[in-house]
Amino acid sequence: MSLSKKSQYQGDDDTVTVLLHLQNEILKMIARGAGLTPTCTMLCVEVERILPDVICSVLTVDAAGLLHPLASPSLPEIYSQALDGSSVGPLAGSCGTAAYLKTEITVSDIGTDIRWAQFKHLVLPHGLRACWSSPICDADGRAIATFALYYRNARGPTVFEREVVANCVNLTQIAIERHERVLEHQRRAFTDALTGCPNRAAYHAALSKLEGAAVGSWALFVLDLDNLKVVNDTFGHHAGDELLQIASNRISAAVSPGRTFRVGGDEFAVILQAPEALCNLEKIADEVLGALSVAADCGGHSIVPRATIGGATVSSDDAGVGSVRQNADFALYHAKETGRGGFIRYWVGLRSNMTRRIGAIRDLSAALREDRIEAHYQPIFRLDTREIVGLEALCRMRIGDNLVSAASFHEATVDAQVATSLTARMMTLVAADLRRWLDLGIPFQHVGINVSSADLSGGAVGQVLAAALERERVPPDHVILEVTETVYMGRGDQVIQQAIRALRADGIRVALDDFGTGFASLTHLLTVPVDVIKIDKLFVDHLEPDGVSVTIVEGLIRTAKKMGIRIVAEGIETEEQVEQLRAIGCTLGQGYIFSPAVNRDTTTALLLGHAQGILRPRNTARSGVA
Repeated sequence: MSLSKKSQYQGDDDTVTVLLHLQNEILKMIARGAGLTPTCTMLCVEVERILPDVICSVLTVDAAGLLHPLASPSLPEIYSQALDGSSVGPLAGSCGTAAYLKTEITVSDIGTDIRWAQFKHLVLPHGLRACWSSPICDADGRAIATFALYYRNARGPTVFEREVVANCVNLTQIAIERHERVLEHQRRAFTDALTGCPNRAAYHAALSKLEGAAVGSWALFVLDLDNLKVVNDTFGHHAGDELLQIASNRISAAVSPGRTFRVGGDEFAVILQAPEALCNLEKIADEVLGALSVAADCGGHSIVPRATIGGATVSSDDAGVGSVRQNADFALYHAKETGRGGFIRYWVGLRSNMTRRIGAIRDLSAALREDRIEAHYQPIFRLDTREIVGLEALCRMRIGDNLVSAASFHEATVDAQVATSLTARMMTLVAADLRRWLDLGIPFQHVGINVSSADLSGGAVGQVLAAALERERVPPDHVILEVTETVYMGRGDQVIQQAIRALRADGIRVALDDFGTGFASLTHLLTVPVDVIKIDKLFVDHLEPDGVSVTIVEGLIRTAKKMGIRIVAEGIETEEQVEQLRAIGCTLGQGYIFSPAVNRDTTTALLLGHAQGILRPRNTARSGVA
């Protein structure tokens, strides 16, 4: 103890009081949640107040055995910086040696002690001549820090200094262990347990730090795994978990140094800030998709992870990080609509398109909740006898006293949940109307119900239809499911085609609607056959003698007949078209010349007057229909 302080501590009572005061002050800081650095800095300040002839230092020791300054308020900054990252060892000064040997090290003369040979040139110029260091170990005996006193004179510690430091070692150990518990809690709170990625909370925290960042300084990817649900349903959740882990690792590696977050079940987000990544988002997205495209072993099953990505860069139009997030979400949503498995970058016009679409989804969802969806029917006639042989059910949404056609809210059906809900509602309505017509004794044949890609890819449309028909006791052969050509050929993974095969295997007939508007051909019908082909109105409109349309339709009719497929011409509006179609062998059609789509009651009247096989006066058998 220095002579100047001896008079202040004459007995044990004084020593106890000093040490209790020191202990209480530091424990209060720990209890209040003060940070590790402020706590240890205050500890050093208090020790230097009690022992004015010493300079106090706390260093931490990382898992690699490297030293890092934690608190040394009176040491020269240049010296502390020089110590940062130095290794522990048997000749590593007082602190490095104490941590290495896990015992206190007293060096009373830095200038002559071999343990300071490589470091004395750093400390002697600052007037420090001696150093005594004590290791701080955790419960497993690993050195996690050192507590040191530097002296301006060549000497060792006094008895009182040993008492002070013994308390300080305990207090520092408590502070470090509490800090590590806090870090572990934060790590768990901000880490996804399955993948090890930062989680949604970490994502929000990272985004909040980007608020107000310069235009073009960061970009965001949002990414969905497209086949996680299928993997879970087919191979079990263990395989799905392995898929998530593998996808997470591949995404993280592809975007590095960008940060990857798992923000939901099959959802990931990536924050990009590296200039080379910001210059070419498309390249980074391609690298992600390329990395994912390699088959992976998931629970013993070979699975190719599939993903869709939307991206956005912070721009001058963005009000904040929330705007960038929404833009990336819009881009992802659009990417899923235009073709899963790709990347879409947000552009200005996309927001208005998506806002309109979201409005359509909201309106249709409300109509479903409020039971404002109605089924109208357009009859299908024999062209020779003008008898009704079937119907096509068409959706209408009631808004007040008005009815709007499906074309006005078609955008809403890109939402899979809305689309499947709409189909289920239509099936319920049609089944009830079928029951009514059968009860009236109408020799009814069939009604076509349009189904979407969401209905088919979900795999449950057959069960939904069966349940609706069973409730009304309607035989399933009275229904045909109509699939548009774009849906029929719109999925490269063959999910739609497989669903059509399954439906037909269950005895449900399928019609290919709007044939000729997309890129299907009769060759596809060899592998994925249908029961009916409906020729699009475009061909009917261009039926001219010796014209290309006539040649195509005539060839289609001839080929379809050989394949056992029935042909229906859509959009017939004139008698000339009727005669031209009959001349080339088409026997069935629908269109305004016969009847527009009408409500249930009007349809009932039409069936009673014109259904094929119904008893009626001879002179009405070939009458036209308004």
